[in-house]
Amino acid sequence: MPSSDPSPIAVPYAIDRRGRTAEAARETHLRDLIEMLLFTNPGERVMRPAFGSGVLGLVFAPNSDELGATTQSLIASALQTWLGDLIDISEVTVESVDAVLSITVDYVDRASGDAASVVFGRSL
Repeated sequence: MPSSDPSPIAVPYAIDRRGRTAEAARETHLRDLIEMLLFTNPGERVMRPAFGSGVLGLVFAPNSDELGATTQSLIASALQTWLGDLIDISEVTVESVDAVLSITVDYVDRASGDAASVVFGRSL
């Protein structure tokens, strides 16, 4: 009997209109996991105090090339640590234009081999 992978659970956890655990498409699931990791501060999770990227702590730092390099390093490290079994990171790009911090993560889904890119932006 062939095995089929179950659909990923929606992040954040939710109940669908049928009263069951909500599911998400694989690409949506991975995007949600990346967003959750990026915008969670280390220490925020009781059972996983090291989980998170620390990006939110840099929002009020003075804008500079060093800040961009530090942010890229923090993000790439966090992604590799917490999501490395699901995705291969191709590139992380951080841009600060005016009052908006933009983070682009290019990655390859390990399960399907599909390449994807997600962009997140936050006002400073």
